Formats: sequence, structure tokens, C-alpha cells
Amino acid sequence: MANPQVPQSRGTLLFLLLTSAASHGEGSGHGLRASPKPPTLPTSMVEREQTALLAVGEAMAAANIMADKDGVTPPLEEEMDDMDLAYRAPEKKTLQEIQQLDKDDESLNKYKRVLLGPIPVGVDPSVANVTLTRLTLLCDQAPGPITMDLTGDLEALKSQSFVLKEGVDYRVKISFKVNKEIVCGLKYLHHTYRKGLKVDKDVYMMGSYGPRAEEYEFLTPVDEAPKGVLVRGTYHIKSFFTDDDRTDHLSWEWHLCIKKDWKD
Repeated sequence: MANPQVPQSRGTLLFLLLTSAASHGEGSGHGLRASPKPPTLPTSMVEREQTALLAVGEAMAAANIMADKDGVTPPLEEEMDDMDLAYRAPEKKTLQEIQQLDKDDESLNKYKRVLLGPIPVGVDPSVANVTLTRLTLLCDQAPGPITMDLTGDLEALKSQSFVLKEGVDYRVKISFKVNKEIVCGLKYLHHTYRKGLKVDKDVYMMGSYGPRAEEYEFLTPVDEAPKGVLVRGTYHIKSFFTDDDRTDHLSWEWHLCIKKDWKD
């Protein structure tokens, strides 16, 4: 319900502007949470549960291996099914509609200019609203930049391996542009597989952004590369760049190799 002191159109506008302003923060959190402790069961029941879960796990592993061998990538909708279904995105408005709201209110117009910045002019209508340009692994100990160009041949990335030394701290930097309209609730997801089995999933909530001529950069929180002889090797990663509307802005696959040393 709108605040009785504020016209509904202005309330809607302020919400859209504030979500756009949220783009200047860092990402937060992984998509995995600890489950509550299950109730204690009698030993016989526990054994039956463990046997059943083992059978289900083996079946799922076999399905994952077959999917990986066949080169099948699950659609984006399936990859996001476990996200919060109770969330509802705000009503979508074009940049022109936002500019027309309360256009006679000079103080609000000034507020819009501060939050949205200069509006790009002469944008090619054939250009996508959101374009992802680069993904970079930032690590102070790396001997050189670890960057993948996402404007070229994405199929070529499947045959490349990007190396991280075990145990180092790193961050992911995502470089992208918003060209025409405000985009709400950008998300970066990547699913990590090893030998056909999914071993990890990360979801980074990036926020909302307005169009501008310059690139945006988003930094994930610091993470630590796995370490130990058992985790060294090559990992297959499926990356997705999407938003509240589940628009598939970009999907691609690449490989990350965890080594004992950078040049091992």
C-alpha cells in the first residue's frame, strides 16, 4: 500500500530509482545454506534411510555424468528453480516512463538526474540492453591477468583452462554494460562440476542498474581456492548472467584448473 503522504506514482518512482542506486555495492553471499538438524531416528530406520539416499545419489550421479557426456546444458529456468519463488520483481517501467513521472517536480527531477546520471543517446536499437564483456579472476599472487573475453567466440572458451594456485585468495570481477533501459535484479550464477558431478553452486546478487555509456564493474566477495591433493585438477564451470525476469543475457562454459603451483 502506498504511503498516504506520497502520491503512488512518486512512490513507485522512488522504489525504481533506489533499486537502480543499489548497483554501487558489492555482491554478497553464496547460494548454499546449512539445513536444520533432522530429528533423531531409530537405528533401523536410519539404515533404511541411508540405503535409499545412497540409491538416489547414485542415480543422480549417473544422470549428471550422462548429461555431461552428451553436452546437455540444463535450461536457465531449471538452474534457478531453487531460488526464492516467493520473491516478486517490481513493476517494470521504461526509462521514458520514469522520466515522465512527476516531470513538473523540479526537486524530483534533480534527484532522478543524480541517480540515473546522463542518459545515453544514439544507442543502436539492435544492441542488447545488457552486454557482458569480460570476466576476470583477481588474485594478487597471480603471475599475470586471468581474464576471459566474453564478446567473441564463447565456444572457444570450452577448450581453454584458466589456472588458479591452490589455497590463494581471489575475487571475480564482472564487466558489463547497460545500454537502453534500467535492468532490475542482475544475478551471476556459476555451477561447478568435476568428473560429471556437480560439486558447488554460487549465486551472486548484483543489484539494479540504469543505462550509461561507461561499463559497470561488479566484484564478488573474497573467496579461497580449494587446496589439497584431492581437489587438484580441472573443473568444468557453467556460468549464467540473468535478472529478475530470468532473461538469459549470457550463458557460457569454461574450465578452471586448480594446481599446486601457478606453473606446475
